[in-house]
Amino acid sequence: MKQVQLAIIGGGPAGLAAAIAAREKGVEDILIIERDKELGGILNQCIHAGFGLHTFGQELTGPEYAGRFISRVQQLHIPYLLRTMVLDLSRDRVLTVTGPETGLIQIQAQAVILAMGCRERPRGALNIPGYRPAGIYSAGTAQRLVNMEGFMPGKNVVILGSGDIGLIMARRMTLEGAKVHAVAEVLPYSGGLKRNIVQCLEDFDIPLYLSHTVTKIHGDRRVTGVTIQKVDEQKNPIPGTEMDFECDTLLLSVGLIPENELTKGAGIRIDPRTNGPEVYDNLETSAEGIFACGNVVHVHDLVDYVSEESARAGAGAARRIAGNPPEASGISVEAGNAVSYVVPQHIRNSEDEKTVPLFFRVRRMLKKVRIEISDGKNLLASYPREYMAPGEMEKLFLPRKLLQDCTRIVVSIRE
Repeated sequence: MKQVQLAIIGGGPAGLAAAIAAREKGVEDILIIERDKELGGILNQCIHAGFGLHTFGQELTGPEYAGRFISRVQQLHIPYLLRTMVLDLSRDRVLTVTGPETGLIQIQAQAVILAMGCRERPRGALNIPGYRPAGIYSAGTAQRLVNMEGFMPGKNVVILGSGDIGLIMARRMTLEGAKVHAVAEVLPYSGGLKRNIVQCLEDFDIPLYLSHTVTKIHGDRRVTGVTIQKVDEQKNPIPGTEMDFECDTLLLSVGLIPENELTKGAGIRIDPRTNGPEVYDNLETSAEGIFACGNVVHVHDLVDYVSEESARAGAGAARRIAGNPPEASGISVEAGNAVSYVVPQHIRNSEDEKTVPLFFRVRRMLKKVRIEISDGKNLLASYPREYMAPGEMEKLFLPRKLLQDCTRIVVSIRE
């Protein structure tokens, strides 16, 4: 059985940043395992600008951002396997791996970092009435077809869902000559970043229909049109509000799901709110020596935050390998009023950093509110916010000295 100090599953932005941080912290024996034919992950198909403002202080495209991390991995001589799948991961950190270079082998690691990213929610999860004709794509699939394969999915497009990928593809399809007739969103607010709504929809006069959804797909062999209806507060279609659009393509941007089959197979505790593993502030999961970072933990809106979080996972794994495991007990972190989830779910006060980064999302649009951190009874800290939206991840740094006598903290919003 092959032995390594650190195995990293996934060669996207999370895996690359974790590998670099671990090597810089002194871990010599690292192996990145990537199932695609090249490193970089989803960034390879994200040819639009908007990456790197936090990390590098300049606006880069996805491939440019990934390229900087890939170059650093190669400078540090960190080995990686391409076209290689991890079939199984055990709780005691044994990986079953298959690929053209390795065949079927097992790898025993002192520490493992999960960086598998996430996948798109498919049409089957939506139960849209109608046939199953050609012309229905997830937004990410359409993005890959246009940007990497050189294929145009269609000429007349309707998009369901206003996640960032859907908004970006509305602009991309328009620039390639297609007509995007509408973007429909079942919620009363957009799921994407404000800048993407402005740059991708408003700048191109593409209408956004909030509180609307696709209720029927027309066409037998190929999509010929869709019916969009307004929905009530319970998301039920309202009779008499139907709008028909002729189109040959329907793109779905209806959410991302963290890729956690390996995580569940290893018996790692999953947070039902994020669909990702529960983690401590050093990104260690409930399984000793197994860490997780990036979109496999929770869906991020900025890749810069993925890189930052993954660097902490790499540093945490390096400390574990060096024989400095943190204390087992921790402070539980809970989501309070108007907060849908908080990451990390647990905090250990033995870590070296003076602050704890907290990532969370709110349940609805909020204005002129305060973020309150309490121990369930006493207020520990309060931070004002002018504006908060579910589509934009919130981040704050909590001083560790506030947590010295706590067994739990609650993150909530005072309206």
